[in-house]
Amino acid sequence: MKKKISEIETLIATIQKLRGPQGCPWDKKQTTESLKKYLHEEFSEIIEAIEKQDPDNLCEELGDFLYLIIMVSEINREQHHFSFNDVIQIVNRKLIRRHPHVFEGKSVKNEDELRIQWEEIKKSEKN
Repeated sequence: MKKKISEIETLIATIQKLRGPQGCPWDKKQTTESLKKYLHEEFSEIIEAIEKQDPDNLCEELGDFLYLIIMVSEINREQHHFSFNDVIQIVNRKLIRRHPHVFEGKSVKNEDELRIQWEEIKKSEKN
């Protein structure tokens, strides 16, 4: 039985092919440093789409930004630093850790208490 691959796995495979031996010369030569300007540009376009309340454009710009996030992750995977999967695991753990009122059953009375809890958690993470 053939395993169905997810859309994110398909995108990662596409980026790996673009950077592979038979891939795109532009994609193959990119570095984390060279992609900084595009990350900034795409993020600005996301903000613009939000401000214009244009969901179709927002969807497209989020996709462009996701491509860059995966591209930077792929470059780092190639250099044996981390992978996109590591990025996902780290952010997931952080979300769970920073939301004990959701994942551990701890209660908060209001948003002020929630903000204080959030800041305490962030502070403890830095230590």
